[in-house]
Amino acid sequence: MRALAHPLRLRLLGMLRMEGPSTASQLAQQVGEVPALVSYHLRQLAANGFLEEAPELARDGRERWWRSAHDFTSWNAADFLDSPERRAAELGLRRLVYDAYQQRLEEFLLEESAWDPEWVAAADSSDYLLRLDAAGLAALRTELGEVMQRYRTDPPPARGPVEHVQVIFHLFPRTRGTG
Repeated sequence: MRALAHPLRLRLLGMLRMEGPSTASQLAQQVGEVPALVSYHLRQLAANGFLEEAPELARDGRERWWRSAHDFTSWNAADFLDSPERRAAELGLRRLVYDAYQQRLEEFLLEESAWDPEWVAAADSSDYLLRLDAAGLAALRTELGEVMQRYRTDPPPARGPVEHVQVIFHLFPRTRGTG
């Protein structure tokens, strides 16, 4: 949890997952930080299994390329309820992730007018209120995950330009009277 609980690390990991392998210098230019700082955070991510080196991309012995070790990161919040310290660490990381989600949504809203109307019409932000028990919520999560996996491994044939599409789920119970 601590390895990911840093906004720059989350951003770097996301960039490597979306754009593919890169060097610390290239990433530093994109995020507006010095290469030494970016390199430090990349090493921390690698030490915790989130990144791996890509030496086959290096043009010389000094160049160090990095790539994501996994396509995504997930965990179960219930696994961290056993102690206040673990709960606080997990909650801190989740808040950073939620902040990053919100920032991406805000960026799209600001750039929306620059997108082709077909993309704007295809995008969506919706919420649904369902009546389920915990098993029903788990089944919904599983089924939606299966749909996402199917679209990742076998997307429909492209009929136009292809872009990265961010899908964000929030599935949670609500207490009555909270609006």
